[in-house]
Amino acid sequence: MPNYETLKNLTSGYLNLDDKSLERFKTYSEMLIEWNNKINLTAITEPDEVMIKHFLDCLITFKNVDIPQNASVIDVGTGAGFPGMVLKIARPDIKLTLLDGLNKRLVFLKELCDTLGFCDVQIIHTRAEDGAKKTELREKYDFATARAVAKLNVLSEYCLPYVKVGGSFLALKGPTAPEELDNAENAFKVLGGKLDEVFREVLPNGDVRVIVKVKKISQTPTNYPRISAKISKKPL
Repeated sequence: MPNYETLKNLTSGYLNLDDKSLERFKTYSEMLIEWNNKINLTAITEPDEVMIKHFLDCLITFKNVDIPQNASVIDVGTGAGFPGMVLKIARPDIKLTLLDGLNKRLVFLKELCDTLGFCDVQIIHTRAEDGAKKTELREKYDFATARAVAKLNVLSEYCLPYVKVGGSFLALKGPTAPEELDNAENAFKVLGGKLDEVFREVLPNGDVRVIVKVKKISQTPTNYPRISAKISKKPL
């Protein structure tokens, strides 16, 4: 099992992870690996790699983006809880919503939240494009996050409708992000967003990570998001 003091040291310039947070990360890692034997949650199963490639990968968000106290965050297509649960462990004040279309992942996340003592996390089972049409979710969040393989122009249509005007969409991407940005400007514009900042980080193992911050400057037209088939077939 990795020494989680390492995680504390690696983030000391922008976070103050206390002992309770470190213990929660350790529990998260153990549960993730255990549950992964039953359902497919992650291809990364070595504890040291979980700490760097999952936890630190998400925590560098705080190094680059100012997330105010008590900010509302919706993690769209959360999967095994990345980045949402990682952000919540580091900053329990965050008002977190986890959304995913696959219920068995949410069963894992519900047990994880119960084990970690997070009774205030909202867990929603719905497809991203359906949830964004719901009045109680649409344009209600300070931040929407996604750490997914979908291209930015596609991801934006799933995520920007959740963000209130003045809020931001944060896409956690890999080294292909600059090329994806070239094809995403129109999507940002159509959906009421504007590229704000792009941050590049390198993890200790050499992996390149890019955080794309898109500011929500106007309301998303009501005809977006479209159904999934149209989003995939004809991206903005």
